[in-house]
Amino acid sequence: TKGNILIHIIRYAIPMILGNYLQLTYNLADSVIISKFLGENSLAACSASNPVMTLMILGASGLGMGASIIMARLYGGKEYGKLKREFASTFLFGIIFSMAVFITGFILADKILIWINTPAEILKEASLYLRIMFVGFLFTFQYNIMSHSLRGIGNSSMPVVFLGISCGLNILMDILFIAVFKMGVMGAGLATVIAEAISVGACMLYIYGRVDLLKLTAKDMHIDRPLLKQTLALGSVTALQQAAQPVGKIFIQSAINAQGVITIGAFNAVCRVDDFACIPAQSIGSGIMTCTAQNRGAGDKNRVKAAISKGLLVALCYFPIIFTLVMLLKGPLMVFLTPPGSSEMIAMGVEYLSVKAWIFVLACIVNAIQGFARGVGKMHISLISTILQIGIRAILVFLFVPRFGIVAEAYACAIGWIIQAVYEYGYFIVTRKKLEMSIGKQGN
Repeated sequence: TKGNILIHIIRYAIPMILGNYLQLTYNLADSVIISKFLGENSLAACSASNPVMTLMILGASGLGMGASIIMARLYGGKEYGKLKREFASTFLFGIIFSMAVFITGFILADKILIWINTPAEILKEASLYLRIMFVGFLFTFQYNIMSHSLRGIGNSSMPVVFLGISCGLNILMDILFIAVFKMGVMGAGLATVIAEAISVGACMLYIYGRVDLLKLTAKDMHIDRPLLKQTLALGSVTALQQAAQPVGKIFIQSAINAQGVITIGAFNAVCRVDDFACIPAQSIGSGIMTCTAQNRGAGDKNRVKAAISKGLLVALCYFPIIFTLVMLLKGPLMVFLTPPGSSEMIAMGVEYLSVKAWIFVLACIVNAIQGFARGVGKMHISLISTILQIGIRAILVFLFVPRFGIVAEAYACAIGWIIQAVYEYGYFIVTRKKLEMSIGKQGN
């Protein structure tokens, strides 16, 4: 709520970028090691599960993000008692919710994979891997709650430390379980789950020992119903928005799966590159969100307005960097991310990345505007625009990927992002004066 907003957003975003890269490295390590040691079918089995796993992770992240917006607002307004009650309520609700998802997903794993057109020859391995991932969701959910809570009070650096330790262990256990113990895709899944459990344990110990604002004692372990109701009202919309993207990607993956194992492998590889490329834009958006929410809590509408303009400037400065890197490294990246001798996969991926590199500028714009929308509590705008974007993208993929290959998905993504940006920006232009008045009057 004080000082240079541009510097705040950059300092906040850098640890988040590193942390998100480490989170993606969990799955990347699985893919690379599986492709080198187990071959195309095992790689495709893990790839076929990715949209479902992403849905679980982003659903948890969405609820955590919704809670963090409330915490940031309370932190900006110096309401520290309510902030701790908010954390306790979200934490306890998370235990109940993650157990329900785990039980349901573990039972229905086969049906889910059949529903998204997973080829029969990889169904058994994909089902085993997905069930292990549902076990890991018990840890994934709580990590997202704790890490978003730390970020809500401005601490975006410590979650990176925990992820760094667990990521290193993840890679070592991948090699041990797959290359040495010959455990196949089960070894890859177990390595990821164990790493996530370590990440949660480290985060809990840090909060208990160093963060008094979030330190829970026995008397704190109860749910504040009014706060939980507020959290679910905001967090459920955030979770829906976060989940809308992977739900659409499930339909997209279904269209990709129908094209065969080689296309699945190529699309999995370019999605890894795409995930890494978009992380900085998403992290800058999160910095805009937290800065906006804290200053909204403090009732400073001038700093709220400055958060979006300066945050968008930071995001646009990132585009030429990622464009250059992708154009220079697209060939080596595809070789690295695919099994040996997969010339057709490599060619498909290089063609895709040659188009997608130009489109990342839209990701920078969209994530900046979304961060502002979340920070001022306009979650429905983010939800509606995301549904528009992914819905149009999925329809175009079903129509054109069978004819033109996966490069059609890149063009579909560009069209979806353009529509999303126009909708979001148009909304805030129309409602600008009303929004300024609400911040000035309410302060929170």
